[in-house]
Amino acid sequence: MSNTIKPLIAGNWKMNGLRASLDQIRDVVQAISGSKTPDCDVLICPPVTLLAEAGVLSANSRLATGGQNCHVAQKGAHTGDISATMLADCGATFVIVGHSERRSDHGETDGLVRAKARAALDAGLTPIICVGENQAERMDALAITVVEHQLDGSLPELNKGEEIVIAYEPVWAIGTGEVAASSDIVRMHSSIRDWLLKKRGLRGETTRILYGGSMKPGNAGEILALPDVNGGLIGGASLKADDFVAIINAA
Repeated sequence: MSNTIKPLIAGNWKMNGLRASLDQIRDVVQAISGSKTPDCDVLICPPVTLLAEAGVLSANSRLATGGQNCHVAQKGAHTGDISATMLADCGATFVIVGHSERRSDHGETDGLVRAKARAALDAGLTPIICVGENQAERMDALAITVVEHQLDGSLPELNKGEEIVIAYEPVWAIGTGEVAASSDIVRMHSSIRDWLLKKRGLRGETTRILYGGSMKPGNAGEILALPDVNGGLIGGASLKADDFVAIINAA
């Protein structure tokens, strides 16, 4: 990880977690409190049904909460959708947009992801914008081309004081137990950093780039030590406090 960028360890619970799961959030809050305060930022994005209570449990602690998706509009006749303003009202400070499962399951395009990121920024949230190649694109040696195309289409223009987070998630490694080789991670994260510097100038120096492909306690230390890996977007391992805290400690 870069010594000049504070890492972010973000947990994405996806469509997992009932009220009993709030105990895991309590345990994380306790584990990173007092003398055990970590040298990284920590975030959990639970399902929206738990977000408000998670915000109460994490208030005045080092644990931030976030949403997993948002609508492009701040309010209106959009049955079943959640706006970025509503997430902020629940205490969220981040929101994930463009996750590969949203892109594949719901057909979300780069343009829609960019609009959602802008809605998040307008509501005072920091969007975590996800990019990544699938297995076929990887086998065809198109990974970097695909990711750069997604960056071109998914990142909004930023106003003064606004920031975003990029999460690189090789789609073929999400939830499969497969992890990209260290050399592949370094190559992709370096490519993303170069793209950010070319397109965003000085802003690109401080943008956090997370790795999001089956990170767990056993491999977190190795991955987080790689250049331009500024944290992780954690799926399954964030559902259990002990595993998530182990990754936090690795950072």
